[in-house]
Amino acid sequence: MAAYFEYLREVFLKVVQDIGTFLFKGFISPWTDLGDNFATYHSYLTAHMGEFGWGGWIFWIIFLLLFIALIAGLGFLIVVFIRKYVRFVKRELDKEELKRQVERLNYELFQAVQEKDKILNLKVGYMGLKSDNIDEESKETIEEVSSRFPKLIRVDSKYRGTNSDIPNRPDLSLEELCNAFRNFAASQLKLYYKEDVIKQLFAGIATSKLIILEGISGTGKTSLAFALGKFFNFDSAIIPVQPSWKDRSELLGYYNEFTKKFNETEFLKALYTTTYRQDLDIIVLDEMNLARIEYYFAEFLSIMEMRDPNDWVIDLIPAPMPNDPVNLKDGKLLIPQNVIFFGTANNDDSTFTISDKVYDRAISLFFDDKGRPFDCVNQESMSVPYSQMRRLFDDAISQYPISADMAKKFEDLDNFVIKKFKLAFGNRILKQLESFIPVYVGCGGKEVDGFDFIFTNKVLKKFESLNIAFLKDELKELNTQLDKLYGRGNFKMAHAYIDNLLKNN
Repeated sequence: MAAYFEYLREVFLKVVQDIGTFLFKGFISPWTDLGDNFATYHSYLTAHMGEFGWGGWIFWIIFLLLFIALIAGLGFLIVVFIRKYVRFVKRELDKEELKRQVERLNYELFQAVQEKDKILNLKVGYMGLKSDNIDEESKETIEEVSSRFPKLIRVDSKYRGTNSDIPNRPDLSLEELCNAFRNFAASQLKLYYKEDVIKQLFAGIATSKLIILEGISGTGKTSLAFALGKFFNFDSAIIPVQPSWKDRSELLGYYNEFTKKFNETEFLKALYTTTYRQDLDIIVLDEMNLARIEYYFAEFLSIMEMRDPNDWVIDLIPAPMPNDPVNLKDGKLLIPQNVIFFGTANNDDSTFTISDKVYDRAISLFFDDKGRPFDCVNQESMSVPYSQMRRLFDDAISQYPISADMAKKFEDLDNFVIKKFKLAFGNRILKQLESFIPVYVGCGGKEVDGFDFIFTNKVLKKFESLNIAFLKDELKELNTQLDKLYGRGNFKMAHAYIDNLLKNN
């Protein structure tokens, strides 16, 4: 055994010496003495092998096997490294090739646009036409091609020279308007909605520019917004929301520095179209909670908080040009007051939860079942100017102010909720009450039912973020407090919501 370890020591020292020679005397020269090195290792073995003994030979065989495994492992690692390096290089080369192809395609697109402009200009020049002699269709084509906003220019062309004025409808009341729409949806579209839903809808339009229609699929959420557009003789713009939406560019588009064109969206086109119209125009964000609303719709949520409608401005482009769309002033678009945004929302695992920030600024209607058919009179569509609707809303606010008794009861309810649940109504909700309740009454509803709707949709919705399992006694007290303040049989929506919270927890 001693002879084996002496042999192992000499071999180890020789290996260290050869490695040092390999590292410090260059990569090529050590290979010239490779034969002598193997001869030296062999001489060490022959000098000591006679004295190994059986134990020494066992260790020598183990050492040989470990050495072979080491060499094989190093070889395997080298092969793996080379393969990964080759894949990395190939992937980088593919990226570079893809980048070159994208740049080439963008350049070809730019060249094609430039060539199209040249051909159009040459055609006009060849015909010897001055701008005054070009027909309207050719003018529109030239404007559309040369503008950075072809879709919006097309809207300008469509409404150029048209009269969008809508005559007032004498003796029209809010209640008649609600009944007419409900009968129209039933008789013309076979869509059946409860009376309360229609009253809540028009009171919501008077209160907020964002109406959220939520509930289970197939209960007529999108159909309600669609029917409202048909009723007012201007189809609602249905904009499907995509899960990838993260910022305002998904809604409004963006300016492409390479093509020198603005990538316009259908939402932007629909919004721009409303600047030419005098009626109530509806833009629907279908399945709006597939993406986070407070991300892509954030700018609109902030703008609609401004008191002065003249401040409802969105910036589209920093440097305006003379051939930009007519109603785009200094690269900015003023959101008209006659536009209302609807958002449909399904409550399932594929969607995001609507945040309090959105709920506080919107009016939400919940659909839990399909409407049941009812007998109705045949009702045609009607054109109503938004200015007349706004006057109807303002008249209702003046005619049906919140009664002092109901205001006091709601204040007591607010204090109870603060004490028991540490939640407050907030000034925004109190301000919305001043519009919603009078208009709801003007539509034929009861004041107490209007308070019930606001309390359920604005306050009780916040309870879902609380730990209901530890608040069951407080919720039962709240049910009792509602009966005490408003009497038994009232606040049906609130009672049903509270009972559902208790049942599910």
